[in-house]
Amino acid sequence: MTTHPAYGVLRPVTESASVLLCDNPGVMTLDGTNTWVLRGPRSDEMVIVDPGPDDVAHIERIAALGKIALVLVSHKHGDHTDGIDMLVERTGAVVRSVGSGFLRGMGGPLTDGEVIDAAGLRITVMATPGHTADSLSFLVDDAVLTADTVLGRGTTVIDDEDGSLAAYLESLRRLQGLGRRTVLPGHGPDLADLAQITAGYLAHREERLEQVRGALRLLGEDATAKQVVAHVYTDVDEKLWPAAEKSTQAQLDYLRG
Repeated sequence: MTTHPAYGVLRPVTESASVLLCDNPGVMTLDGTNTWVLRGPRSDEMVIVDPGPDDVAHIERIAALGKIALVLVSHKHGDHTDGIDMLVERTGAVVRSVGSGFLRGMGGPLTDGEVIDAAGLRITVMATPGHTADSLSFLVDDAVLTADTVLGRGTTVIDDEDGSLAAYLESLRRLQGLGRRTVLPGHGPDLADLAQITAGYLAHREERLEQVRGALRLLGEDATAKQVVAHVYTDVDEKLWPAAEKSTQAQLDYLRG
């Protein structure tokens, strides 16, 4: 049985979901970007979620899998989207997302609560903003594709352009309300229990918020995100502090609301 991480190999995870891991590991991408391949048991087509970066070998592996009924985009970041046009050139696939920037073909934008019938599956679109304003999750069978809203390892960074901690916390609560489901994340290994993972995420965020409150009491209410990171994130490798600074700024914005 193939286990995570497995580059360039289609790894089955559930009856309807398999993952193709791109070889683009990094601080922000963990082991690399997970491209999800969804297919019903009697379908000769598939749905691709997140083509991944502009990586020729990865895109060619996706294109070689077979007929693509639809490509879904979870959010705007390039490690999930930069390969879109290369994949469309090779397959002619229709691409759907929240914003118009990634739409290809005649599918139109995705909307919260929409149910998509494709590749022998029913896929429900769920708006889960916070990591970015356009972040989506996708429900299929007893699993949820959470993209960067819930990762297979570590915690999520709030985008400093259009992310929102308030929206993110609400998205985590919505996901938690779905109960025990398999988590199929945008990075890292799949996880067994969505409810448990989101509870842990919420507890971690509250703990960090309390630490930031404490730092502000010590450093002053006008302390910068960089100052707070140096005070709060002593348990985190300093090479991760630039990412932590983004999340801390989101926490400061939330507290200063």
